Amino acid sequence: MNVTELHRKLIAAARAGAPDDRVPYAFEKRIMALIPAIPRTNSAALWVRGLWQAALSCAAVALLCGAWSFFSPASNSSDDLSQNLETTLLASVDQSDQAQ
Repeated sequence: MNVTELHRKLIAAARAGAPDDRVPYAFEKRIMALIPAIPRTNSAALWVRGLWQAALSCAAVALLCGAWSFFSPASNSSDDLSQNLETTLLASVDQSDQAQ
């Protein structure tokens, strides 16, 4: 169908109908006047607020984990973490020295 013909038919059908008395006079003008008064949302402010909330919750989780590790009972094992790490990292070097 031709777009201009469709447009002409729709405009003719709209003009054929009588205006409804239930709609107050100049209702659309009052609504259009209110649209600029609606405050725009600042998307940067929304991001900043969300990131601050995330930072505060991460800090709270870090404090809870720190308190848990500080107040948890220490294990009685004599394993030294630094020695275990060094042994693990240097295992391949020790194997290559023994092969020669």
